[in-house]
Amino acid sequence: MATRAIDQSGASTYDLNRDRLATYFDSTAQKAWIDLTSDAPVSGVRATVRAGREAMRSMVLDWLPQDLRRTRVLDAGCGTGAFSVAAACRGAEVTGVDVAAGLVDVARRREPSFVGHGKIRWHAGDMLDPAFGSFGHVVAMDSLIHYREGDLIAALAALAERTSDSILFTFVPRTPLLFAMYHAGKLFPRSDRSPRLVPLVESQLRTRLATALPEWRIARSECVSSGFYTSHAIELVRRG
Repeated sequence: MATRAIDQSGASTYDLNRDRLATYFDSTAQKAWIDLTSDAPVSGVRATVRAGREAMRSMVLDWLPQDLRRTRVLDAGCGTGAFSVAAACRGAEVTGVDVAAGLVDVARRREPSFVGHGKIRWHAGDMLDPAFGSFGHVVAMDSLIHYREGDLIAALAALAERTSDSILFTFVPRTPLLFAMYHAGKLFPRSDRSPRLVPLVESQLRTRLATALPEWRIARSECVSSGFYTSHAIELVRRG
């Protein structure tokens, strides 16, 4: 099993990043994120990010079964809840969890009064908390993109222990241009800049996944790019 990295202070780098993200999305970025995930007018940069996220969400939804009745789905990093609602409308029993309690409150308020046969339980906390139980499918859309490769692999391994069918996650692909821009911190204007993204090399990621999750295989892999949004989705399914 993959293990979490530890920094010089002895703290888990996953935990440190998680706590930084919770602070950022519950303070500095909360209003911007609420606007981004609504129909509110946004800047040109954010408009491309919004379009990219909508395209990614649609694609990842297409990778799940159309009929999710009697199926538990974990929306790991649910934000303001759009994916959770869409999965519930297919009949899923969704657990929507995010480190940012303020965004989870928005998700609760935005939840429609009727989501078909599905239901949603909202939680503020760590997506890896084993108290949430087991799932048929786990979706981590753009919620692991701020973590080092080792921490991302360890998180997926932890989720795999409680998942029966598939894990869908995204990462930022490391291309020469994107890596240079991210490294310089200039991809977004300063007012739009989020915590540091961690671009990864797909071939290296595939190798590490094969070692850390030998009972799983990559079924689908596809990139979505829209202006200032670039994210790569991978579908992991159990072998056999």
